[in-house]
Formats: sequence, C-alpha cells, structure tokens
Amino acid sequence: MDTNPLFTAALGLMPPWIVVRTDFHADQRLLEMHVDFKVGARFSCPGCTSVGCAVHDTVEKRWRHMDFFQHQAFIVARVPRVQCPNCGVRLVDVPWARSGSGFTLMMEGLIMEMARAMPVRNLAQLLRVSDNRVWRVIKHYVDDAVSRTDCSQVTAIGVDETSAKKRHDYISCFFDMDARRLVFATEGREHQVVASFARFLGEHKGDASAVTEVSCDMSPAFVKGVREFLPKAAVTFDRFHVAKVLGDAVERVRRSEWRRDKTVKGGRFALLKNPINLTERQREQLRDITARNAALAEVYRMKETFRDLYRQEDIHAATGFLKGWIATAMNSTLKPLIKAAKTIKNRSKGILRWYSTRMTNAVMEGLNSLLQAAKRKARGYRLHSTFITIAYLIAGKLDLRAASPFSCVRVTH
Repeated sequence: MDTNPLFTAALGLMPPWIVVRTDFHADQRLLEMHVDFKVGARFSCPGCTSVGCAVHDTVEKRWRHMDFFQHQAFIVARVPRVQCPNCGVRLVDVPWARSGSGFTLMMEGLIMEMARAMPVRNLAQLLRVSDNRVWRVIKHYVDDAVSRTDCSQVTAIGVDETSAKKRHDYISCFFDMDARRLVFATEGREHQVVASFARFLGEHKGDASAVTEVSCDMSPAFVKGVREFLPKAAVTFDRFHVAKVLGDAVERVRRSEWRRDKTVKGGRFALLKNPINLTERQREQLRDITARNAALAEVYRMKETFRDLYRQEDIHAATGFLKGWIATAMNSTLKPLIKAAKTIKNRSKGILRWYSTRMTNAVMEGLNSLLQAAKRKARGYRLHSTFITIAYLIAGKLDLRAASPFSCVRVTH
C-alpha cells in the first residue's frame, strides 16, 4: 500500500509539494517524512513579488513535527533556491514551517499552547528538545504579538508590581481595565516605569493623554509617575492596598506588644484576617487578645471600622466618615496607627474616588496570582525578560498569529 498520499493529505500539503517517502525506525522511535516538489515547478521569490521563478538548486532541510504516537516525527525536504531577477538566488519559504525555524507550524502551535500551562523546562523535556529552542519559539510569537498591540482604546489602566525574584526584585505590570488584559510589563517599580508605559502607548496607536483613569496602590513612585507622564489621569487607590496599610499598622503594633507581653504570640492571623474567614480557634484567640491587650484592641477596632468606609451610601457620607476616622486615629497614642492615618489623609482624594469609578486591582491581583504560580512551577526565572515574556503569554490575551500554512508560497507550473 502506498501511504505517501495519506501523509501528504495529513500534512495538508498542496501541489507541487508531495510526500515521496516515509522512513519508520521503530528501534529509534523515529518517523521521517520526505517531502519533495514536482519536476518543473516554479516558485515565487520570498524577497519580492516576483512569481514563476525557476529553481536554481536545492538545499536539504529538516523540521521537527508533532509526535507520531510515541515516535518523534520529522519532515525532511529538498528546499529549492530560486533565481530571482530582482533579488538573485533566494531560498523559498515552505508552507509547513516559519522561515528560520526548525519546527513545523503545527509543532510551534503545540508549544505555545503547552507553554501557557507548564514550565518551559518540563515542556522541553516532554518534547525532547532543548530549553533554548522552546524559548526562541515562545519569544518570537510573543514579541510579534506585542509589537502588534493596539492601544487606541486604552483609557483606564491598572498598575501593580509583581515579584520577579527574592530581595525586592520586581516587574511592573500595566493592565487595560476595560479589556482585562496585560498591556505592558517592564522591570522595576520606580516612577520611570510609567514613562516607559507612556512611550509604549505612543508606539502602539495609543495616547498617554487619553488615559483618564488609573487604579494603583499608594506607592509614591507610581503616583509621581502618573502625575508626570499621564497628565489627564485621575488616580483611584485600590481599596485592598488601602486595607493593607492598616494591616501593616496592626502587625507593627502586635510585634511591639509581643516584645512586652509574650501572651499575644500566635495571634497574627487572627488579627489580620477578615472576620468572616476566621476559624473558631482564631475567633477565640482574637477575643482573648483584644480583651487583655488594650493597644491591640484599639488598632484592631480602627482597622475593622475603616471597612465601613466602603459601605457608605454616597461620596458625601464617605467623606464625613473618613474625616471622623482620621481624627480619631490621629488622637491615638499608637505611632503605627498615627502613621497609617497620615498616609490615608494624604491619599484621601484617591481613596474617595472609588465612589466615582469603583475601580479596584482585583482583576490584576488575580492575574498576578497566575504569574506567581507560573514562577513557582518554573522555580523562578533567571532573567526578567523571560518572566515578562511568560507574563504576556498568560495575561496578555495576545493575538498569536502564525503564517497560514499555504499562504507563504505561490506556485506556478
């Protein structure tokens, strides 16, 4: 039985390309599909629009294809070089692979799908290829998709940092809050990262002056960057990061009290968690600690009372509530609570803007959790660039275009 037509159809080959021979090596778990073109075929030049160029000579090339059951599969082909009147002798593009790649398009598609769900090292081991080859494929498609990003509709963004390595090493992520996708990522978290984002917008059909809403934490660097490089943007401080300021105040008071009174040991999570999420044991700890320690009782009460800010009927009620809360906190004798109150007072405009925008970083935090999960599975990334590439792949909703399998070669007989 002649199986060559079957493999020709399975690979989706069109004339003049045909499978002329298959070599199956069971002992090596290897399948080679030899592809050739019909005698007399003429090809278009890959460098210009010239068609019907005569074949000058051929070069044998080899591409890794998707596995045939448990066997590695390869396409081996005589690739013609054409004599173009404009470009000289040029190697033609083949319809089953991207120019310069050692993988077929179908194999690269499989790599991109699997890279979303598993570490590159594990993926490379599964495919029995080197990590570097897999990374080159991922980087090619991600870089190409990012270069085609259309930012013309970006008007509301969220900014957050995510840990890249230990010892306060971060990348900053900029999200389109309407499309819920990662638009831009760069290393660092200083105010200049906003300048980099503004330049990215300008290079991708966007406009920094079109951004009118920004959701971020209370980082002075982000606030400064938005003020300088996104001139028409109003800032809404993420409510969960505002709560974190008070959580940090509670923790500092707890540590101070622990040095004086060892009986408060073990109450950290009881004091910091949302009351509705406490276990019964933690509820008992909380009641015991707040009954015996006045300082922790005060800072905990102020932390929980602040939650009511986001339950007010309108911004006028919230403004009055916030002023009263700040005044009460400022009269405390607890330095961490006073410091938190000053921070909240200085950022009160952005905090209260939540009543107009209802913007939070919840979507970003969810995407960041996916990025951190990917980082943990990969046991970290040595380079920022690789982490950023994975961030785009996971959270960027990229348009990962591959060349149409039969569009890159035009043939005349």
